[in-house]
Amino acid sequence: MIEAKRAHALSIIEESIKAVMPEAAVEKALKGRNFSNELIVVAIGKAAWSMANAAHNALGDKIQKGIVLTKYNHSKGSIANFEIFEAGHPIPDENSILGTAKVLAYVSELTSKQEVIFLVSGGGSALFEKPLDGISLQDMMEVTEALLRSGADIVEINTIRKHLSAVKGGRFAKLCEPASIFAIVLSDVVGDRLDVIASGPACADMSTSDEVFEIIEKYNLNVSKSIREALKNETPKQITNCTTQITGSVSSLCEAVALEAKRLGYETNILSTTLTCEAREAGSFMASIAKEMNRSQSLKRPRAIIVGGEPVVTVKGNGLGGRNQELALAAAIGIDGLDCVLFSLGSDGTDGPTDAAGGMVDGQTVNRIKSCGINPSISLNNNDAYHALKASNDLIQTGATGTNVNDVVVLLF
Repeated sequence: MIEAKRAHALSIIEESIKAVMPEAAVEKALKGRNFSNELIVVAIGKAAWSMANAAHNALGDKIQKGIVLTKYNHSKGSIANFEIFEAGHPIPDENSILGTAKVLAYVSELTSKQEVIFLVSGGGSALFEKPLDGISLQDMMEVTEALLRSGADIVEINTIRKHLSAVKGGRFAKLCEPASIFAIVLSDVVGDRLDVIASGPACADMSTSDEVFEIIEKYNLNVSKSIREALKNETPKQITNCTTQITGSVSSLCEAVALEAKRLGYETNILSTTLTCEAREAGSFMASIAKEMNRSQSLKRPRAIIVGGEPVVTVKGNGLGGRNQELALAAAIGIDGLDCVLFSLGSDGTDGPTDAAGGMVDGQTVNRIKSCGINPSISLNNNDAYHALKASNDLIQTGATGTNVNDVVVLLF
């Protein structure tokens, strides 16, 4: 039974990712719109290549020039009349700075007769970066690393990133003036907050410097005097040259999961699309649902329980993993011995600083981990889910998918 459920899980993963690829959504957003003869395309984020390719297919020679700035190994080849750059994620690197400088060269000295199609997807916060004057790349790297380890959620992380950047929090839109911008945004943020997705380069910023310092105090972050001074610079609160259309979200991913699960014969329940708690707590919660279902005689089976969102990890150990792997390992400990399968997946195909998209576990995962001489609880406490799940052959490895709409967790019972 477990093997059949694992096969079903793989089918659900494959079909649901196909359903949220951005190409069709970008083409739909562009269809019927009238653009000037001087059209520039800028694509940033982990889905930038797919979105740019769709724009090229839809507009062809109408595009004067285009540029893609995406994560390493996320480009899928050349696109006519586009330059393609790859850079660091989730922490910016020198190529983030170089690629962003090239983007800014594209949009410098634009006129009101020119238009920018701005294609935005998750990951843009690290990939698209120019530190404010007085802030170094090393400063940005250290602050980002501290935030990622602190347990802060994406809204809090990007609130600080925006206030240290010359291109985030609406500042990119200001740099494009007087040209107009049409932004097509693939959301990887719970609630689809435009000022949080890729740190909102082309929209008015809702956050304030006061909030920044509250976050620093909340997580006891150690920041230098120069960073504190830079954080006092307020972001633009009004943007007048940008129109935005959101093309996808975690809700569409969960709906695609439910559709494929139903096709396979499962009763489906989407519990939430706003999961933002600690990953290990989410894994334990999903395991508690599995235990309750195991006791219940009234629930119709087979059943798929679906949750979407973006959990967080407070890093206290020195292991390797990502939020989806940590969630899966925590769930594996809770479902030990049960006839069920759970997977937790990052829709972009990458989970943390690893080559895995997430983890797929079942009632025998703990036994497989232990048979390799690994204690799963110790691995979890050391934030080392990657090596535990690799030992049990429970990593999900899809490679870069070309989309990015948060994470999905599915329990098949």
